[in-house]
Amino acid sequence: MNKSLLVGAVLGAVGVTAGGAVATYNIVSAPKYAEVLAVKPVNQTIKTPREVCKDVAVTRQAPVKDQHKIAGTAIGAVVGGLLGNQVGGGNGKKLATVAGAVGGGYAGNQVQGSMQANDTVTTTETRCSTVMDSSEKLVGYDVKYELDGKVSQVRMAKDPGRQIPVRDGQLVLVD
Repeated sequence: MNKSLLVGAVLGAVGVTAGGAVATYNIVSAPKYAEVLAVKPVNQTIKTPREVCKDVAVTRQAPVKDQHKIAGTAIGAVVGGLLGNQVGGGNGKKLATVAGAVGGGYAGNQVQGSMQANDTVTTTETRCSTVMDSSEKLVGYDVKYELDGKVSQVRMAKDPGRQIPVRDGQLVLVD
């Protein structure tokens, strides 16, 4: 056998063995986990409408039965006329009766108007309004990690704990 052939074969075998050892070392020494540096929960605010109803006392003016205040005017005129009739004599008595009736009619009209304005009715009504309820919903976690000396961040569905698995140099984010 040729000496150079023998040296070449030995060197080739040594090279293959060394190359395999380096490749195996890289595979074995590649990190299996990324170190988790910080985990921050991420929340979303959810607003939900809700109807709130309550009973409220409402005061209104009572319906007017005598809109033109005829009863007050008539009663006032009769009373005023009777009082005017008590004053004086002759034509003065007639004039006092007419003046009493006119004045009494006016006064009766005004009194009835005041009484009607102050006549109120209170009822209970239900009033409703929409209010917004707020709640927080957890949507994930922002995770800061270190892999091969490089710090990065990723959002995950659940808290990964202290380590994140790594396969082929990539984070394994799904179970």
